[in-house]
Amino acid sequence: MSLAQILTPSIQKAIQALFDVTVDKIEFQTTRKEFEGDITMVIFPLLKVIKSNPAELGNKIGNYLVENVENVARFNVVSGFLNIVISDRYYLNFFNGIKDQKQFGFVSPNPAEKAVMVEYSSPNTNKPLHLGHVRNNLLGYSVAEILKASGKKVYKTQIINDRGIHICKSMLAWEKFGNGETPETSGLKGDKLVGKYYVEFDKAYKAEINGLIETGKTEEEAKKQAPIIIEAQDMLKKWEAGDEKVIELWKKMNEWVYEGFATTYTNLGVNFDKYYYESNTYLLGKDVVQVGLDKGVFEKDPDGSVWIDLTDEGLDRKIVLRSDGTAVYMTQDIGTAIQRVKDMPDVGGMVYTVGNEQDYHFKVLFLILKKLGFDWASSLYHLSYGMVDLPSGKMKSREGTVVDADDLMQDMTDTAKQISEDLGKLDSYSDEEKAKLYKTIGLGALKYYILKVDPKKRILFNPEESVDFAGNTGPFIQYTYARIQSIIRKADFDFSAKIEIEELHEKEKELVKQIELFPEVIQNAAQNHSPALIANYTYDLVKEYNSFYQSVHILGEVDLTKKIFRVQLSQKVAEVINSAFQLLGIEVPERM
Repeated sequence: MSLAQILTPSIQKAIQALFDVTVDKIEFQTTRKEFEGDITMVIFPLLKVIKSNPAELGNKIGNYLVENVENVARFNVVSGFLNIVISDRYYLNFFNGIKDQKQFGFVSPNPAEKAVMVEYSSPNTNKPLHLGHVRNNLLGYSVAEILKASGKKVYKTQIINDRGIHICKSMLAWEKFGNGETPETSGLKGDKLVGKYYVEFDKAYKAEINGLIETGKTEEEAKKQAPIIIEAQDMLKKWEAGDEKVIELWKKMNEWVYEGFATTYTNLGVNFDKYYYESNTYLLGKDVVQVGLDKGVFEKDPDGSVWIDLTDEGLDRKIVLRSDGTAVYMTQDIGTAIQRVKDMPDVGGMVYTVGNEQDYHFKVLFLILKKLGFDWASSLYHLSYGMVDLPSGKMKSREGTVVDADDLMQDMTDTAKQISEDLGKLDSYSDEEKAKLYKTIGLGALKYYILKVDPKKRILFNPEESVDFAGNTGPFIQYTYARIQSIIRKADFDFSAKIEIEELHEKEKELVKQIELFPEVIQNAAQNHSPALIANYTYDLVKEYNSFYQSVHILGEVDLTKKIFRVQLSQKVAEVINSAFQLLGIEVPERM
């Protein structure tokens, strides 16, 4: 229980005893740094039901708490705020209660509760994963881990966009220009090889467009009449018709891509429980359209196309079936959502990790599913996130100007290596240990830099800034963890015993208070689908620990009882850092 939850019944009892008034809710906030106190009660809301002034009201409640509540030591009233000081005994008892608790703050899933499915990544099979995919994967994976820690059963999934004109562009370019090149003969990862031909298609397409414009065609006409785009469209028709030769090529090139993706996912440290493929799901949902027509949810136009009118919801009319009977993306997403619940009947909600350019699409999708009568539709959430920009500008896949995810991870590792070597503290490390440390620091820097930002905000990613060993960065937090491990290794005495201390040092108390917040932070992060809350909490914890480290002796403390307690406190801080970083998908090094 949080301090607010513990104090609420006592304050309600005080108000009842002092003023014969019943209140349902007590409002708390963090005590401001310039005042003494561990938690602050806001008095102003009570003035609506109790005729008094804020100072008198605060003093009466404060005195009652000191006299009747064991853990309230003293108080002060500032304007309309009651600052409450909690006894050291409370914090020591709390710490002793969680000292040996592994993964403090994590909640086991309730078997009676419905599971949550988190979708992320969902790439196209015509190019490698890039920086934008990195943010998507890190967000989706971290939110899934946070939801698990908050007590939910979670399934991680993705839908792979493995069909459509963009896929045929890579296939056609490989047929035309590839000369049988394979990942083995080229030495390229499969996804990079296929991406190379997506770029080749674009080059050839632009050349043909320019040629047609020179003959007098308009740009619009040239784009439609360029021979290579017509060939790609024909290939798509053959794929949909089940042409054996096209299907064989499609399977071969997709397998190259899947092998490449698997390597990237492993290096990035993300995983999935179930995969869906657009080639299997693009026809899903067509049957649901007829059900929706029968229910009056959809309406058919004279040309045979089917729509839903959402103008009364502040949206517009949205097509769900074309006049020729073919499905649109919305139809597919409706069918896929329904299929997922059929596949996993314990799923009661879904989180879609998709960029904010699709905000409107998901508003419509969720509304359609509600109107179709699915009770789980009210538990759907679009984890909308901003794009990732670079100092050099936006990325464009078809022009080959994207920041490749594999290259980015290698660059981050190389940057970490350079900085670590400059610091010159790795003389005792083997080459294997150094390589592992560089990767841990580099990926930690990348992940933390992206996840510390609220998902809804756009990011300007600066690789050099992210690997700084000072400030709100992954390496700074990792370094603090490693520093604590060094203290624990040097503690050549038994520090496992339960400790009783009459009075805590101010820095000890502040550190315990920060640890106490962790379970609440996990729950808030789960409710808000925001890894940033975990990341920034961890930074605050580390800042508090470093202040503690600078202010008191730990191994140099002469009082054995205090020394044991400070090592225990250090160890617990390290465990919380490790748990928090686990939720962010970041590893922590034992030495740095």
